Amino acid sequence: MVERYTLLNSQLSPSAEGHIFYYYNVDSEEKEYIKKTFDIDEHSLASALDADEVARFEFDTDQKENYTLIWKSPAPLMLGDVFSLNIMSLGFFVRGENLIIISQKKIPNIQGKLHLFLQTNHDAIFYFQYHIIKSFTEHLKIIKLMAREIQEKINTSLKNEYLLQMFHLSEVLIFYLEALNGNKSALTKFQNYLFVRAVPCDEDFLSDLLVETEQAAKQAEIYSEVFASLMDARASIVNNNMNVLIKNLTIINIIFLPLNLIASIGGMSEYTALTQGIPLYISYGLFCIAMIVIGWVTYKVLVHLEKKQTK
Repeated sequence: MVERYTLLNSQLSPSAEGHIFYYYNVDSEEKEYIKKTFDIDEHSLASALDADEVARFEFDTDQKENYTLIWKSPAPLMLGDVFSLNIMSLGFFVRGENLIIISQKKIPNIQGKLHLFLQTNHDAIFYFQYHIIKSFTEHLKIIKLMAREIQEKINTSLKNEYLLQMFHLSEVLIFYLEALNGNKSALTKFQNYLFVRAVPCDEDFLSDLLVETEQAAKQAEIYSEVFASLMDARASIVNNNMNVLIKNLTIINIIFLPLNLIASIGGMSEYTALTQGIPLYISYGLFCIAMIVIGWVTYKVLVHLEKKQTK
């Protein structure tokens, strides 16, 4: 699928005749069309659609105005689905006056408000990069909220389900950190390329992009370190919850052991014979009270022993 844009009144505007092409959910026919029409080689095209591709910047030594920038972006997030957090690649290809942007999935909110006057294709690239960096920041906030919600469930959980979700968040943070560091490296090379060739662009905004990328990377690094340091503690919480459950079940079994023993030895028929002459409601009432007292005394003894061991 393709969307076309043009720079109208210093803003990105949809246009059927625009020279900015944004391809996403690319099928095989569109791949062949892109390669033939814009002279993009198979390797570069595959890199833009490969989630494992490393961010990089490279230019054509024969035609220095043509260059390729492989960038990393968060994949669109399905609300409430921890496992939809992921990284995807996209490519910026400048071929003459055309800017071709290719990604596996569409970047959300690419026409959000931004106080940037777009004059050239380079500015348009900055525009997309800005929204991608903001997506990284928003995803980090979402990860933090998800981690807090999962932690509350782990505190009372006896299963590994929420622990696995927390492991996945930790893994995602490592991927985000790697992607942001790669973006920073590629953006620095892109900045040097523009400065050396004195290409007109918004230099202040480009510097801001580098700062924003570095801050997002630092935030992802902090979250990753915190998650990693607390993973053992979270696993211990689940194990402790299970131990507490087993302890409570054991206490219940111990309380009923003497009661079962008394009931088994005496038997209801023999107890009736022993209490002949006493109304049944009185004899069995006393029997039930005795059982309750024995159970209560057993419970108190167990609690006392537990407190004694914990001192």
